[in-house]
Amino acid sequence: MGVVGRVVKPRNKRAKRALEKKAPKAKENTKCMMLIRGNKTAPDVVQLMKDLARLKQPFVKLFTKKNDIHPFENCVKLENFSQQYDMSLFGFGNHSKKRPNNLILGRMFHHKLLDMIELGVEAYRGIHEYNTANKVTASTKPMIIFTGEAFHMEKEYMRLQSLLTDVFRGQEVQLVRRAGLEHVIMFTAADGKVHMRNYRVVMEKSGNVCPRVELQEMGPSADFTLRRTHLASDDFYRSACKPAKQAKPQMRKNTSRDEFGSKLGRVHMEKQDLSKFQTRKIKGLKKTAEEKKIARKQKSDAGWVHKIDQDFSGDDMET
Repeated sequence: MGVVGRVVKPRNKRAKRALEKKAPKAKENTKCMMLIRGNKTAPDVVQLMKDLARLKQPFVKLFTKKNDIHPFENCVKLENFSQQYDMSLFGFGNHSKKRPNNLILGRMFHHKLLDMIELGVEAYRGIHEYNTANKVTASTKPMIIFTGEAFHMEKEYMRLQSLLTDVFRGQEVQLVRRAGLEHVIMFTAADGKVHMRNYRVVMEKSGNVCPRVELQEMGPSADFTLRRTHLASDDFYRSACKPAKQAKPQMRKNTSRDEFGSKLGRVHMEKQDLSKFQTRKIKGLKKTAEEKKIARKQKSDAGWVHKIDQDFSGDDMET
């Protein structure tokens, strides 16, 4: 391990670009995931990790070699892998007599362990066991659904919901076309288990503008049981969720948005004299000779009245 606080200076432009890529950012990159095998891993768990890698492409790295790692006893090696490959999510599969078909999902913050939840895999069916026609395009952004009171009542299930959202959310985008909504992942918490099901969205003609939507199960599907958990403290979790100052929206004065998202601005100006406001000179708006004669007569009459008032005020001062 390197020295804490050591500043690494790049020797060339390639190293500089690599350091800038790993440096903290106001808007973080898409979270990548590493899938690691233990010394002994059940075939179902291995196939499940391959299916997860297929769904999460291209933001995933699947390790093929076995690793002597026990995350709940010592997670230093996982943290080193996270720093080496710049990945914040991990999945670790192992198998033992006490905990068969074991899958550990976790995430890092600053390459330090944040959350880790151990799941037991039951009733697993892979993608290859379903109809080959019911497949979605690789790297498709899924729609994630969570059902069950446990996801809103119990702390462990709430953290599991947050963790699963990080794993499957994929790349952040601004707009998604309707034809791209073709993958649904549903997690149901019931009877002490979490049921995962994957569906393909099929849009059929309905005779209207909105199509008729059907769901076809495509796999993988599995039932998970919660085992051991390692949850971050409240302070550490709040620091991980705290957004950067640069990412917060800048407040601008005299601007707002309406209910449709349109940007509105308020401009402060001095009071204008509309009588002196210059408009476009159009022949139809010009004064006629008669109107000009009346205006000159009114101006001359006003001048005489003003002169008479001045004369009277002068006489009063002399007396």
